[in-house]
Amino acid sequence: MAIAQPAVLADVWSIRSHSRAGVFARQIVLVLGGAAFVGLAAQVAIPLPFTPVPLTLQTFAVLLAGATLGSLRGVLALTVYAAAGIVGFPWFAEGSSGFAMPSFGYILGFILAAGIVGRIAEHGATRTVWRTAGVMVLGSFVIYAVGATWLKFALGVTWLTAMQLGVAPFLIGDAVKIALAAGLLPLAWTGLRKAGLLT
Repeated sequence: MAIAQPAVLADVWSIRSHSRAGVFARQIVLVLGGAAFVGLAAQVAIPLPFTPVPLTLQTFAVLLAGATLGSLRGVLALTVYAAAGIVGFPWFAEGSSGFAMPSFGYILGFILAAGIVGRIAEHGATRTVWRTAGVMVLGSFVIYAVGATWLKFALGVTWLTAMQLGVAPFLIGDAVKIALAAGLLPLAWTGLRKAGLLT
């Protein structure tokens, strides 16, 4: 059965139910699944000796979750991720938890980025490669802005040093992640259309 004009990819599955309870249950599964996806991606981490911020797959997972889930579910998923980690669930980068770490600002940035990326995605921005790439660049900028600001004040360093520690080492890796997402999301829409799941 085709779904008429879903706003984001998650809508294709989430509204395919014959009851309100079923729709609600699917929304919960999507939110928890988004949080778990980011938590798993955080465990793919490479510590860097010159910065307290590890190299992880989190940003890729966050941007993909926001674009796939949409603004509300994306924000809820990343809020669940952050809240669970704050109270002690060890699924931040390298199995850490809590908020007393210099890189915690990136986790706050994840919530904001998921909301912004999700909101733009709801207007069809993930259906072409270049528009998807643009949305992902914006989301990455938001994560960097919040994360580096937190890093500056947590370490008591200059803005330049915060950029050197929390932004510069990750630009190439994030460019690769953005390129991957820019290819995956439009491809997913094309696949759904060919499968007859979209009108």
